[in-house]
Amino acid sequence: MTATYTFDVFSSLDGYGAASGKWTGYWGKQGPELLDRRLAVYGAEQRMVFGANTYRLFAQMLAASTEESEVRDPWVTRMRNLPATVVSTTLEGPLDWPNATVASGDAVDIVARLKEESEVPLRSHGSLSLNRSLMAAGLVDRVQVTLFRVITGQTGLDPIFRGGADFDLELVENRTLDGHIQELIYRPTLH
Repeated sequence: MTATYTFDVFSSLDGYGAASGKWTGYWGKQGPELLDRRLAVYGAEQRMVFGANTYRLFAQMLAASTEESEVRDPWVTRMRNLPATVVSTTLEGPLDWPNATVASGDAVDIVARLKEESEVPLRSHGSLSLNRSLMAAGLVDRVQVTLFRVITGQTGLDPIFRGGADFDLELVENRTLDGHIQELIYRPTLH
């Protein structure tokens, strides 16, 4: 049986994964339902998959944070404690991340092998270029977009799907959190 792979990403309405300027994490729009939902999603047994840049970003962000900061939300702590594979040709282990290993080589080959061998679902939060490549190879089973009610036209960073392939999306699940955040889960099919 092949493990399900979910590409999990936060997005502004105009498709950016982050913003500079005076925006804070979650674009300052988080609420208790979002945080509870994130903890529930990450509560299930699963294996995380990260690209090297996202791993470095998370590791740096967590190292610079305090226990009280929003960076250390319970779901982030849970994510950090899940088994993880970091796909990289530049990193070497051991990593400053519990239960994480480095897999060096072609990301498509590595994730295809993980999907065949894993007894638990696979999930990747962020890792935009990695996940664009995996989508183009047909390895992403679900795209989970958490859509925040902001437009970051001037300050948007990391356009999520820029340079990616074209896809048709089948909506398989959706919910509204805190009255304004949309969680949309799609099944992608290469167009």
